[in-house]
Amino acid sequence: MLRLTELRLPLGHEPELLRAAIRARLGIEDAELLELHVFRRGHDARKPRAIMWVYTLDLVLRDEAAVLARHVGDPNLRPAPDTRYTFVARAPEGGPRPVVIGTGPCGLLAALVLAQMGFRPIILERGKLVRERTKDTWGLWRRSVLVPESNVQFGEGGAGTFSDGKLYSQIKDPRHYGRKVLSEFVKAGAPEEILYVSRPHIGTFRLVSMVESIREQIERLGGEYRFGSKVADLRLGPGRQVEGVVLESGEEIAAKAVVLAIGHSARDTFVMLRDRGVHLEQKPFSIGVRIEHPQGMIDRLRWGPNAGNPLLGAADYKLVHHAGNGRSVYSFCMCPGGTVVAATSEPGRVVTNGMSQYSRAERNANAGIVVGISPTDYPGDVLAGVEFQRRWESAAFVAGGGDYRAPAQLVGDFLAGRPSTGLGEVVPSYKPGVTPTDLALCLPDFAVTAMREALLAFDRQMPGFARPDAVMTGVETRTSSPIRIRRGWDFQSLNTPGLFPAGEGAGYAGGILSAGVDGIRVAEALALLATGQGVPREMSRGVEASETTYG
Repeated sequence: MLRLTELRLPLGHEPELLRAAIRARLGIEDAELLELHVFRRGHDARKPRAIMWVYTLDLVLRDEAAVLARHVGDPNLRPAPDTRYTFVARAPEGGPRPVVIGTGPCGLLAALVLAQMGFRPIILERGKLVRERTKDTWGLWRRSVLVPESNVQFGEGGAGTFSDGKLYSQIKDPRHYGRKVLSEFVKAGAPEEILYVSRPHIGTFRLVSMVESIREQIERLGGEYRFGSKVADLRLGPGRQVEGVVLESGEEIAAKAVVLAIGHSARDTFVMLRDRGVHLEQKPFSIGVRIEHPQGMIDRLRWGPNAGNPLLGAADYKLVHHAGNGRSVYSFCMCPGGTVVAATSEPGRVVTNGMSQYSRAERNANAGIVVGISPTDYPGDVLAGVEFQRRWESAAFVAGGGDYRAPAQLVGDFLAGRPSTGLGEVVPSYKPGVTPTDLALCLPDFAVTAMREALLAFDRQMPGFARPDAVMTGVETRTSSPIRIRRGWDFQSLNTPGLFPAGEGAGYAGGILSAGVDGIRVAEALALLATGQGVPREMSRGVEASETTYG
């Protein structure tokens, strides 16, 4: 099989034109093209009046060697890589069962791969099943009632369940783990198009049913789920070897291998890990707001006369600006045709995030506009970043009125440095509602300065981005984990053998796909160690590089 890249065709081309373009590109007859598989399809919208599809194709030809010989030196034609997943081990009969803490994308994929290898993992989730969790989450959005253990951050499916369901990332993936993640999602009910579109997404409602389907598969393979099972402590033996976990109820579960996939908001677990002496480090994250524009405006800016074309769907954007005060400002987790949602997990605090359904059909586009910060901005112990986040989340709660409404400000007022007293044509989507005010009350001064400069820069790139009645809603603080649980080449904690830090909470992922990939990598390392094979050092390449910022 050969892979052909960068084959370009006009938007809306007839299906038969693809095969004809391949023949012309390779100089072959139709009978020589035996099979055609679309591996990736994206678009080039740099010229909105002439948007092009860009294809990556896997081809089976009658004489592949001859075609390759005729195209020596062509960087867009090469043998297709083998993206099939191969299991690295098989669990020994009657062997010990690993524990997986957390059921976000990382925990789900780690548990699934372990179950597929026969390890029968025990999966511990502090929150509720996804359907029950959804009811609790809507309770905050509709009635301002927060359930601290069941919300956007905690519960089956993790934070990614209430998001746009983006399934792309910037990680390096030489072993094609991302393909394994997407294939498992398709088996669980995701649309097959996620295997080939360049920026796939699922949306919240589909994620709910997919999470349930993956749970059912894990249970069929011998895995065991325990909901409402918050881990309160680690049981450590000689040499700090993990010997089990202690639940908040006092129950102990013996385990020599524990996958720690707790997500970026398990702050009480971070405290326990620090107190237990697990090696933690501060790491950078970002803080900012959500900004909303009419989706139709974004479509026109990005697609020009092709705005509204169903082949393209709702347009997104990605913006970056390096401000004069040395701060980087960027769009984060952009949600076309979506809503801004309440994402706090602690009483007395306001946190925002973005969400959209598969259709992306809501009236507004929203994105985080966030400013990068580093540990020098929050001096103190290893958990000082958590307290920094809490400070601004608490300020947002007060500025919003103290009832989980969020503080909001019109862009025109934000740029002018005056509080907002009302709204314009852009209707904010955040539930349970917003309070017009001054966002400078709940953001660091350096962030406000950088964001004001960035909004004007973004407006030059996308005229209308700084329209005076665009709505900014605060605050966005949970962009990534404020800590990293450092691990070694064998994927275990540096100083706590048997503990496998994984995913966003450990500082090794950013988004659904990269978290799922990291879950697979950790599951493989655990399996190799459990079966006495050891972890090859080449597997650890890119361990640090697996963190990414998505959106």
